Amino acid sequence: MVEKFDCIVVGAVMAGNAAAYTLGKKGLSVLQLERGEYSGSKNVQGAIMYADMLEKIIPDFRDDAPLERHLIEQRFWMMNEHSHTGMHYRSEAFNEDRPNRYTIIRSQFDKWFSRKVREAGVVLLTETTALELIFDAYGACIGVRTDREGGIVHADVVVLAEGVNGLLGTRAGLRPPPKPETVALAVKEMHFLPQETIEQRFNVKGDEGVVIEAVGTISNGMTGMGFIYTNKECLSVGMGCLVSDFAKAGETPYGLLEKFKAHPSVKPLLEGSEVKEYSAHLIPEGGYKAVPQLCGDGWVVVGDAAQLNNAVHREGSNLAMTSGRMAAEAIFQGKSRKEKMSKANLKRYPDAMEASFVMKDLRKLKDMPALLHTNSRNFFLTYPELVSRAMENYLRVDGTSKREKESATIAAFRKTRGLGGLVTDAFRLARAWR
Repeated sequence: MVEKFDCIVVGAVMAGNAAAYTLGKKGLSVLQLERGEYSGSKNVQGAIMYADMLEKIIPDFRDDAPLERHLIEQRFWMMNEHSHTGMHYRSEAFNEDRPNRYTIIRSQFDKWFSRKVREAGVVLLTETTALELIFDAYGACIGVRTDREGGIVHADVVVLAEGVNGLLGTRAGLRPPPKPETVALAVKEMHFLPQETIEQRFNVKGDEGVVIEAVGTISNGMTGMGFIYTNKECLSVGMGCLVSDFAKAGETPYGLLEKFKAHPSVKPLLEGSEVKEYSAHLIPEGGYKAVPQLCGDGWVVVGDAAQLNNAVHREGSNLAMTSGRMAAEAIFQGKSRKEKMSKANLKRYPDAMEASFVMKDLRKLKDMPALLHTNSRNFFLTYPELVSRAMENYLRVDGTSKREKESATIAAFRKTRGLGGLVTDAFRLARAWR
């Protein structure tokens, strides 16, 4: 193995694979380091993959990628202890030749993506931990030290795709450690059912799929949500909340997941299933204001390590792949012009990100994380209860006049939050959403 590469990529999942593949296809010498046994070995859970972003990297990915179901329906539930108030969107337009969204099982998908990376000429070392970044006398990153014998490897630039809790960047002082209020801990289970049972329960056929996302009393007033993704022969069922909320409330992630699974709206969907896999992982939730500096002399940071996650729209993989690709393209431009991998030259990467949908969307919603985090009981406990009571009151026919019912509903909202509180909550939500 050569001791000097054009680029070292630390991490071999979405962002790291996107960067490594793009660089490899452009003919650069790339070393990719992965501490797991193989790419995706730490990702057993199901997830959503956005086709448009992967298509820009591997246009023909549909030919052999391990895809589960293409999504034709999205459901959103606001839950209390015994009911849910929902809205959903279902469209035959999503049964298109090149579907827009798919469910995937990360262990299978990441392994496939990694194979594509190796086919592009990238050298992959698994079960290898990058311990620290190496800097020259002028403060430029020139490589990494690994846990292998003679483990220092040099490169012109290092791509940090090490995940939200990656230590390389924080140890080197390139970015601060993630704060508990900007990181969520999510747990997931894989519930296996016959394919025909899944299709019957979710009213789909063939490779069609459904996503359910839920908020409300299931999180006990903490900022978080539950979700169900349909795969071909299993359901990905999960629950996630902010790490800071878990610490304050003394709740356990698994306890909340059990509560979600036992809810009357969820339990029938899981009936008879066999749980074969369980996982937990951290998700960046800080939004635009938590994004660190994206590049410096000899280094760039991508994906979850850069806090690139749109928590409001539950988008992560597309941001990760986009950041990996754009970082790689910026590196290639500099290398093709024989430029030093300085911060000034690598700035093409954050400039491209600022002009992309990634930063435009995160900037638009920059105030939403703080609003939800500081008003979690109102948005995740009080309002779901009020909405549920209002819907039950509206639908129950018991001899009470409709005018009396409407008055009782309005009175319940005003009594619980007060007129000022209702107006303030609506104003803050509208301002943060804009």
